[in-house]
Amino acid sequence: MLQRIQTIWLLLASVCSFLTLKFPFYSGTNAKAIASYPLTGTENSLLLAATLVVGLLSIVILYLFKNRIMQLRLIVLAILIEAFLLFLYVKQVQTFTVGTYSLTALLHGFITLFLLLAARAINKDEKLIKSSDRLR
Repeated sequence: MLQRIQTIWLLLASVCSFLTLKFPFYSGTNAKAIASYPLTGTENSLLLAATLVVGLLSIVILYLFKNRIMQLRLIVLAILIEAFLLFLYVKQVQTFTVGTYSLTALLHGFITLFLLLAARAINKDEKLIKSSDRLR
């Protein structure tokens, strides 16, 4: 059902994921001595692919509302990919000589939070369905 609260959480996770393509995670002087260089999700193909996978996976999970177990499994997969994405960002930050984290780096924390909230809501729905099946 698309009118459930997990729809909001998954849409927010997807929007935050796509916003990381535009907004920087880190800004500073990179290894090529370019000052004020922003590190975004489009920095290299691996960052771009992982970011797109998290964003698109969040949208795909929305339409699997009839299979809640599959939704939960895919949310765990999205969280793992997001953790891998953060690892990639940290590796890219190490190539900078000087710089600071941007405020928009918090978007990655919000993505994980929204995915966890969606998983919690889906789990709650699953428990409700199981308890109503026991009453029949």
